[in-house]
Amino acid sequence: MVKEQYKVEGPADPVFAVAGEDVILPCSVKPSFSVVDMRVEWSRSDLRGSLVHLYEDHEDRNTEQIQSYRGRTKLNHQELQRGNASLKLSTVQISDEGRYKCFIQSKSWFDDAIFDVRVEAVGRPPLITVDGFDRSGGLHLQCESEGWYPEPDLEWLDSEGVSLSSETTEKLRNTDGFSVKHTVVAHHSITKIHCRVKMKHHMLETEVIILNNMFYDWRTSVILISVFVLFIVISGLLFVHKYRAHRRLKEKMNRIQHERDQLLQSQKAIIPKALTQLRTQKVNVILDADSAHPRLIVSDDGKQVELGNKLGGEMDGNEEQNGRFKEYLSVLGKDRFSSGSFYYEVQVKEQTKWLLGVVRESINRKGFGIKMNPQDGYWTVGLRYGIYLASNDPPVPLSLRVNPQRVGVFVDYDEGLVSFYDVENMSHIYTFTGQSFTENLCPFFSLGYWNRNSTPLIICDD
Repeated sequence: MVKEQYKVEGPADPVFAVAGEDVILPCSVKPSFSVVDMRVEWSRSDLRGSLVHLYEDHEDRNTEQIQSYRGRTKLNHQELQRGNASLKLSTVQISDEGRYKCFIQSKSWFDDAIFDVRVEAVGRPPLITVDGFDRSGGLHLQCESEGWYPEPDLEWLDSEGVSLSSETTEKLRNTDGFSVKHTVVAHHSITKIHCRVKMKHHMLETEVIILNNMFYDWRTSVILISVFVLFIVISGLLFVHKYRAHRRLKEKMNRIQHERDQLLQSQKAIIPKALTQLRTQKVNVILDADSAHPRLIVSDDGKQVELGNKLGGEMDGNEEQNGRFKEYLSVLGKDRFSSGSFYYEVQVKEQTKWLLGVVRESINRKGFGIKMNPQDGYWTVGLRYGIYLASNDPPVPLSLRVNPQRVGVFVDYDEGLVSFYDVENMSHIYTFTGQSFTENLCPFFSLGYWNRNSTPLIICDD
C-alpha cells in the first residue's frame, strides 16, 4: 500500500449526542499521515444540499454550508497533520440527527466513512400534581414532563421500586420534542411514589411522599361539599352538623399547618448553627493555575477564576504534561485532602454555568465525553442550561426555592460525605452520602464545557 492509498475510518456504532451540548464526530485516515493538503468534506447523505463543512486548499470554505450548521462546525487544523479530520459540532440540535459522511480526497485517491448520529434531548424534570380522588378513596396523581427526544418512557414506581400501572397516558410531539403525561391512583398502602422519565442514556425522576392524612383531608373536603349541597336542597336543619364538621376539618388543617411551620422553623434554626460550625473548618483554598483550561484566567491571589478573551486555546506539550484541563473550562484547588473534614465557600452570583465540589486527583482532564459522576471521581452540584443538578448517576435535578448566590461545600473524607449549602439563604442543597474515598481529593471549579459569561467564580474568605 502506497501513501496515496488510504482508508477513511469513522465510528462503527452510531454517535450519541445531547441537545444543547457539543459533540465530536470521529473521522481519520489509516495509515495515519497528514491530510492538510487534501479535500475534507463533511455532508449529510440523508439531506439535499447536504454540505455540513468543507476544508479545501488549506482553508474552510463554508459558503454552501447548510444554514442550520452556520457557526457550529469546526475542524482542528493541527489534528489534520496527524490524519485526524474529526468534526466538532457545537450546541447540538434535534435536527442534527441523521446520516453523516466524512469524505477525504487527495490528487489520486479518495475514500469516505458513513455513520449515524443520534440526538437525545433531556427534558424538564417530571412534575407531580394532585388531580383529585376516585370513588374508592384513591388519590389521583398526575406526572408530566416535556422537551424530550426521542420519545421517552414514563413509569410510576412505589416505595419498593415496583412499577405501577398508569390510568391514562398522553404523548405529544412538537418542535421542541416530546411531552408526556401519565396519571396513576395511589392508595393508603403507598407511602412514597416516584415518577421516572427515561431514555436509553438519560433519566430524570421526581419523588413525592404521601401522608395518610392527605387521604383523610381530601375525602373530608369532598364530603363537606356534598353536605353543603344537601343543606341547600333539603333543609337548614343540617347547618349545625356541617358547621361542626367544617370546624373539625379547619382545626385539623391548622394543626397540620402548625406542624409544617414547626418543621420549617426547626430547619431554619438548625442550618445556621450547622453553617456556623462548618465555618470553623473553613480552609484557605487557592486555585492551581497550572491545572486551569487555557481559556481561563486565574487571579494572582488564586481566589478568582474567569473566562479570558481568547475563544479557543491549544495546549503545547508542556501544558499537557502539567495537567491542564483540555476540553472542560475547569481548574483545581492546590491543596489535596486524604483525611479529616474541610469546608469552603464560593460566590456564583450572576454566573449562568458552573460546577463546584471535589474530585479525585487522578480524574481524566483531557478527553471529551467525561462522565462527571462519583463513579468517575466527581462529587459536584451546579447550574447547566438553567437547571440545577447534582452530578450523581443519573444526574439528580434540584428544586431550589431561590438561586444560590454563595455555595458552601463541606467534605468529611472519613465518613464519605459531601454536602452543599446555600449560604445566604441558610438552606441545604444536596448531600452525597456513603461514599468511599481511596485517594486524594481536590476542590473543583468549572464553568462548564462552553461558556460566554465572563462573571468570575470567587472563593470567599470572609
